[in-house]
Amino acid sequence: MQSTHDHPFTSGLISWYRQHARELPWRHTQDPYAIWLSEIILQQTRVAQGLPYYRKLLEVFPTVKDLAKSDESVLFRHWQGLGYYSRARNLHKAAKIIVNQFGGKFPTTYDEWIKLPGVGPYTAAAIASFAFGEVKPVVDGNVFRILARYFGIRTDILHNSARKEFTSLAQELIPKDQAAEFNQAIMDFGSIQCSPAPNCSSCPLSTACYAFQNKQVNQLPVKQKKTKQRDRYFNYFIFEQGNKLLVRERKAKDIWSGLWEFYLIESDQKEDLSDLLEKNGFLATYLQGALVQPMISPKVHILSHQKIHCQAWYIQVPDNLEFSKIAPYQWIQPEDFEKLGKSVLLLNLITDNLHLGIFNDSVPR
Repeated sequence: MQSTHDHPFTSGLISWYRQHARELPWRHTQDPYAIWLSEIILQQTRVAQGLPYYRKLLEVFPTVKDLAKSDESVLFRHWQGLGYYSRARNLHKAAKIIVNQFGGKFPTTYDEWIKLPGVGPYTAAAIASFAFGEVKPVVDGNVFRILARYFGIRTDILHNSARKEFTSLAQELIPKDQAAEFNQAIMDFGSIQCSPAPNCSSCPLSTACYAFQNKQVNQLPVKQKKTKQRDRYFNYFIFEQGNKLLVRERKAKDIWSGLWEFYLIESDQKEDLSDLLEKNGFLATYLQGALVQPMISPKVHILSHQKIHCQAWYIQVPDNLEFSKIAPYQWIQPEDFEKLGKSVLLLNLITDNLHLGIFNDSVPR
């Protein structure tokens, strides 16, 4: 291949970027902490949604030492609404490693970064190139799409061999003295120009683009069908007794691990209250003499491979009814519940039912 500076793809991409680069705060620093934080947020989140979280997290945890010494629940609280909470959990673990094992000094190479929790090939390449100038190309779905279209690559991007093939090509294209700019450029190009629904008419690379010239833009990249989404049915019971709420922290290896929720019964399909009580008879004990009020159900919550259908009931248990402890649930004050991390689904449930006056003290502010 000709030199990267002379290759029309590389020169055209960087020229495009210098005219269309997005204005983003982490592009004005080489601070590895700020760059690392931005990359973790953007792993599963669009820039517009992630930007306020980036600013808030830098304000609350201005240094890696502040992040490392904080309680995980505090981080979850400020992460609330971003989803994919394993990112926050790994961010916290990595901060502790950097502080406790590396004395607060950040790794400087791709090979060191990729060993940290939550840091994969893309994130390690981004940090290493942006903060330290290492010549490592970022390769993600955007890059697969751009290179597959431009060079006419028909390898299934979900195949095990795809990353090696596309990374090898990107490594040939990335300029040794402009690694950071090339990586920023290809990120923006995939988001703005060569998106899943691209704007080919204004693309400066279209004259040499295989997909455009051969009318195969919609056929590339090749990608096998997505895994079918699984439907799950969550039935929440918001028990209140003596101005306390019955809640638990999700611990299992499942969605929302580490977040808090109300008493939950998961069913195989949507069921009404009588069916749920028939199958979970012990609940009937606590409904005798209690105020039972159905709540407005939030919209179906869509995750990557799951659709969560939710319905809920508010149960005001009389103070004189002895409510035996149900592990792992516990009774807590509404103001304490307000401080804990919750899923977006639960936040929507709370918001949709503010008119009931139940959650005035527990809704996030």
